[in-house]
Amino acid sequence: MKSLILAIESSCDDSSIAVIDKNTLECKFHKKISQELEHSVYGGVVPELAARLHSQALPSILWQCKEYFNRLCAVAVTNEPGLSVSLLSGISMAKTLASALNLPLIPINHLKGHIYSLFLESKLEKDGGILLVSGGHTMVLYLANDGSLELIARTNDDSFGESFDKVAKMMNLGYPGGLIIENLAKKAQLKNIHFSIPLKHSKELAFSFSGLKNAVRMEILKYENLDEKLKAELAYGFQKSACEHILDKLEKIFHLYKFKNLGVVGGASANLTLRSLLSKLCQKYNCELKLAPLEYCSDNALMIARAAVDAYEKKEFAFIEEDILSPKNKNFSRI
Repeated sequence: MKSLILAIESSCDDSSIAVIDKNTLECKFHKKISQELEHSVYGGVVPELAARLHSQALPSILWQCKEYFNRLCAVAVTNEPGLSVSLLSGISMAKTLASALNLPLIPINHLKGHIYSLFLESKLEKDGGILLVSGGHTMVLYLANDGSLELIARTNDDSFGESFDKVAKMMNLGYPGGLIIENLAKKAQLKNIHFSIPLKHSKELAFSFSGLKNAVRMEILKYENLDEKLKAELAYGFQKSACEHILDKLEKIFHLYKFKNLGVVGGASANLTLRSLLSKLCQKYNCELKLAPLEYCSDNALMIARAAVDAYEKKEFAFIEEDILSPKNKNFSRI
């Protein structure tokens, strides 16, 4: 019986393919090729370069899982949101494969995929809060029992992960900046550089990191040279304010929504400082904290494959000829 779904993820700068058994949720194959090294030279993702690297990496990965082709029942692919040229790389491959093997095509919203990273081997649990923190997005959602998604709060400007990348770039630390800043902050000794928590006294349920980013920039300008000790102090002060901003707004949300559980997803959710603070917050409100495995926090095809399992059951298929490319998020109201 054909029960395998092959999924392709190429929304930004990670080329990834996974194969999952829709009946058992067993991962049969998963591989990801990162482009971090190539983009680090530029301090961020270059779309044209990303597309070129996808065109090299995706066929290489697909060749490694060809033994599963005769057992496939569907092909899934990330179609939104993301870089258009990157998304197109995966979509083109998915359409070609689905057409050649005469299989249904399943378009998957990348953000929904991140939610499914919490349930890679289990049934989707509803009626809970979701904190999504990544390089492109920062938002809090409520996943209701009927599968509808309510947007509670989102960033007004930069995302949590993006702010780490930009601060790292200011100090010429490299890309991506998340882990670099986190590790550097651990080396801070004096911890004497402090930044205000964004929107601390605002009742608005929203996030904002542009002001904090600018405050770091202004602090850097005070010094002629940044030695490693000073960089560590800056990293610590920035990370502390960024994480406390997340916690401050979440606490306000917890007063309005009595979450029984809070799932935390997205590449930036791998930040251990943030995880520790969220654990304490959830304990305070008797809320169960659900975290995706560290290796599946960032973009990956397994979360897309898992989301495709439920989509397959609902027959959420697309025509091969249909234009499913949607760089901007348009389909994120239900799961």
